[in-house]
Amino acid sequence: MRLIVLSCLLHLFMVWRLVPAWSPWPLAAAALLLVLAVSAVVLPLGLRGARTRSPRWARVLTWTGYLCLGLFSSLLVLTLLREVLLLAAAIVAALVPGGLDTDTLTALSGRAVPLLALVLTAWGFLNARRTASVVRVDVPIAGLPAALEGFTIAQISDVHVGPTIGGDYVEAIVHAVNRLGADMVAVTGDLVDGRVQELAPHVAPLASLRSRHGTYFVTGNHEYYSGAAPWIAELRRLGMRVLLNEHVLLRHGGAMLLVAGVTDYSAHHFDGAQRSDPQAALAGASGEAAVKLLLAHQPRSAEAAVRAGFDLQLSGHTHGGQFWPWNHFVRFQQPFTAGLHRLGALWVYVSRGTGYWGPPKRFAAPSEITALRLVRA
Repeated sequence: MRLIVLSCLLHLFMVWRLVPAWSPWPLAAAALLLVLAVSAVVLPLGLRGARTRSPRWARVLTWTGYLCLGLFSSLLVLTLLREVLLLAAAIVAALVPGGLDTDTLTALSGRAVPLLALVLTAWGFLNARRTASVVRVDVPIAGLPAALEGFTIAQISDVHVGPTIGGDYVEAIVHAVNRLGADMVAVTGDLVDGRVQELAPHVAPLASLRSRHGTYFVTGNHEYYSGAAPWIAELRRLGMRVLLNEHVLLRHGGAMLLVAGVTDYSAHHFDGAQRSDPQAALAGASGEAAVKLLLAHQPRSAEAAVRAGFDLQLSGHTHGGQFWPWNHFVRFQQPFTAGLHRLGALWVYVSRGTGYWGPPKRFAAPSEITALRLVRA
């Protein structure tokens, strides 16, 4: 009920600020008012749609709620930016009388905001629902043995199988990854948003992932929200190697690659025994590994990875911000937002994610399947 009240108040604010601009066109004004009224109620109910008794109704309600959430997000941000614009215009008009027609600006901006929000939401929906494109990245490693030159890693991250992402979406990702013919596959967390009982059939296509050295998985924060222990057991059943502050050694063409994985940076908040620890992930490692690779869901693990002596860290978590304007705020919570970065002697690659979280919407932060290749520096 509190969520519904908050939603109604925010939507009423937008009704107050936007609908009057459409008064010359009563039908358009009525349509905008109807959309905002429906969104105010359906948005919070849709976020709880899975709790209804009818699976079909739950699906419809969930999809509608998340679509409304995507539209609401852009509408609210653009409405607030419009308020800043109108305030600045009012100040200019007061300082320079007759220099600015604030009435026209108010009317035009009030009409532009809903249209722009609708375009951003529709464009973002198409970007989110398509199968992620392959992003190819070369990572230069000093002293890389000839046997590991060209070693390829297919990374998927932040798929978020759950309310609006199901088996067909996952199967398309699997086909795209398998076409890469990678030497190994890395799944860097936030694979699911829900319990094993509900989502196991939708995750099952991941058992078909193919690569020379297999698939390796590390937990993200959403695995802990969804019940990490059952998911770890299920992913192992599907043939993935789950790395919980541990490592494996891969012999490739006469050279050795160490692949380590840590639990999510926040794992200790859910299970004190699973505190993320890159140093512990190297316990018992011999010195024969030419390259040390760390899989860590959050980029924040990078400082500890540098101290532990890793060469490359693969992460996700950020979604690259997923859609504007949130891509500008990720940097306040994570050291890197997306792409390849250098921290001391460590390379850090941050995937923008292969799926999406919450509203089916991506704008200015496209999803990706990453094909990383080790090359000599």
